[in-house]
Amino acid sequence: MFQSQNRNYKTNESLAQQFWHTCLGKLTIGFGILLALLIFAHLTIPDEDTMMMEMTDNVYQCLEANDSIKTDDIDDAVNNLTNIFTTVEELPNKEVIEMYEKYNELKYHRHAFHATTRMYNNMHPDGTLAGIGIFGIVIPTINYSDMLLRTGIMHKGYDQKIIQSTVVSGGESFGSDPELGL
Repeated sequence: MFQSQNRNYKTNESLAQQFWHTCLGKLTIGFGILLALLIFAHLTIPDEDTMMMEMTDNVYQCLEANDSIKTDDIDDAVNNLTNIFTTVEELPNKEVIEMYEKYNELKYHRHAFHATTRMYNNMHPDGTLAGIGIFGIVIPTINYSDMLLRTGIMHKGYDQKIIQSTVVSGGESFGSDPELGL
């Protein structure tokens, strides 16, 4: 005899509770949460003015952080993380800002659930990702190496090779070093 045919067997769960305990019920809950997050993300996309103001501040902070020393990728990631919550205290060198504004351009792009800013210059004619705006927060992804701050000639003519910086070869002797056994 099966339990379901026993008249003394009763369940304490309602029909709705039984549905939520099934695989279809759990998938429905998951899709409901995902749908709510997507709707919230769509409603809280930063507008163009906010995004450009925040990204300009983030660019100035990046220029200020790289003023005296060149940073690596880890330093850039940490700086970008802290730039979310801080603002630039004092503007970097005016000449650097003028060069940045002359050779680089930030453009705003709105998507369905987020917004992006891309930096366009001669190094990146298709643009490189400079920031992401989602849930009302602007997250910078800019690196100092993405910006074009100075230009110069690459070759003297079209039939000439590209000018490369020269490095002193190891052929010259700079003296002896007792630590190296020279």
